[in-house]
Amino acid sequence: MAIADQRATSDGKILGLFKLPFRNPSTTTSSSSSGNATSNSLFDGSNPRSYANSNNASSSSVSSVARSILPTRRRLRLDPSKKLYFPYEPGKQVQSAIRIKNTSKSHVAFKFQTTAPKSCFMRPPGAILTPGESLIATVFKFVEPPENGEKPLDPKTKVKFKIMSLKVKGAMDYAPELFDEQKDQSVLEQILRVVFLDVERPTPALEKLKRQLAEAEAALEARKKPPEDTGPKIIGEGLVIDEWKERRERYLARQQVEGLDSV
Repeated sequence: MAIADQRATSDGKILGLFKLPFRNPSTTTSSSSSGNATSNSLFDGSNPRSYANSNNASSSSVSSVARSILPTRRRLRLDPSKKLYFPYEPGKQVQSAIRIKNTSKSHVAFKFQTTAPKSCFMRPPGAILTPGESLIATVFKFVEPPENGEKPLDPKTKVKFKIMSLKVKGAMDYAPELFDEQKDQSVLEQILRVVFLDVERPTPALEKLKRQLAEAEAALEARKKPPEDTGPKIIGEGLVIDEWKERRERYLARQQVEGLDSV
């Protein structure tokens, strides 16, 4: 009996082993296929929402980092590029000049700013340049006399000038409000440091300043001239040369002659 019971027990165990549930191959296949589908969907252009969000976030972060690292593209070329030279004449209003050229392919507005608006002003304070256009701006500054009445050997000043630029759509009249309305689109072109030149000591910088000031004065005089009159010319005491009037007079004279001949 004991042997029979053991055999039954052993048989039961053997049967129990065969009663263990087998893993469903379809379930395994589906799970693996779903995993493959999920992994493949990240690259096959099916555009899952989570992947798109992560991709956009990474792109925006990369672009922001790139903008912070890459230098700002200049729209203007300045001459001189980093300094404003003034003749040192204490107690007088002196002048400097700077050439500004639009090197971009669009219309660009620019404006001057200074840390000493009470003693400095610019002409023009701002303008709109077409692509490739340039002008010479004149900067005026009053030079404070030294306290001890003596001319210092190394005059220094903390006055600085800043030039801002703004891309505009086509030709338009310049207005300072353009920079207020599109403050986010304006670009700092350059901060110019003031440097004084000894007028009694000729230098290349001083000679160049004199040439630029002469060009700026000539350009100002040209702008002051009235535009050429393209209308009828007036000679003598108000005689108007008008082609239509001449034709009419010749026609009347010919009619008069023909009328006399017919008589």
